[in-house]
Amino acid sequence: MLSKKIGLVAHDKKKQDLTVWCSQVKEKLAQYDLFATGTTGQAIIDATQLPITLLKSGPLGGDAQLGAMIVEGELDGLVFFIDPLTAMPHDVDVKALIRLATLYDVPFACNKATADAVLTLF
Repeated sequence: MLSKKIGLVAHDKKKQDLTVWCSQVKEKLAQYDLFATGTTGQAIIDATQLPITLLKSGPLGGDAQLGAMIVEGELDGLVFFIDPLTAMPHDVDVKALIRLATLYDVPFACNKATADAVLTLF
């Protein structure tokens, strides 16, 4: 059986929250192929030593790379810790990623509670 592929991304003010969550569920995440936008992924690697394929930084196209993976059927789940209180200059890319996850029926988590729920699906 092929390993599930999970995308990880977080807005700047939520990177610490995602890193803490990844540390808490490290053993479970180690069972999957992980992909993350550059800055977020590096923070997770530094904290957990999990093997993660790093994509571009979100504003430089990492969100779009994750979106392309969804469209191609190459991503089984998405964990995107969103900061709802800060305007994002690349908000259009963020909305596109969320739209694609919804359109292609990919389990999507936007905070710790939903990330815990998505992880139980796998």
